[in-house]
Amino acid sequence: MKKKHWGAVQNIYEEGIRTGTATFEIEAPDYELWNQNHLKHCRLLIEKDNIVLGWAALSAVSGRCVYGGVAEVSIYMSQKSRRQGLGQVLMKALIACSEKNGFWTLQSGIFPSNEASIKLHERMGFRHVGTREKIAQLHGVWYNNLIYERRSKKVGQ
Repeated sequence: MKKKHWGAVQNIYEEGIRTGTATFEIEAPDYELWNQNHLKHCRLLIEKDNIVLGWAALSAVSGRCVYGGVAEVSIYMSQKSRRQGLGQVLMKALIACSEKNGFWTLQSGIFPSNEASIKLHERMGFRHVGTREKIAQLHGVWYNNLIYERRSKKVGQ
């Protein structure tokens, strides 16, 4: 993913925001803020005929050095490309990239109502490790967030 892809990435992000089950954000940030909040490596796109169908990126979970190998996953698919297995392709590439770059744990916070994301994460080896109850309000409604994580098989090798 490069800066030139931002328009398409932002559009897909906004589609996710409109679902009400993808993020606590209420509007997509500008590129500079998004760039600042996501790690420089493991920014991936899935395209067909030069059309961006989905994107994935990682964010640091902490600035403390002991958590340097732990990242939070963002993965978004365009409405027209959902339920085609492309999320699995993208997530598989993200996992491979994360391991190549020294990450040992990937985390995701998922709305309980986002069944597609839950199924994707479980298929890709993530496990449910907890629930953050009433962690945030969106439009005056309290929401829970399911925490999923995937530990690299390379840990301890």
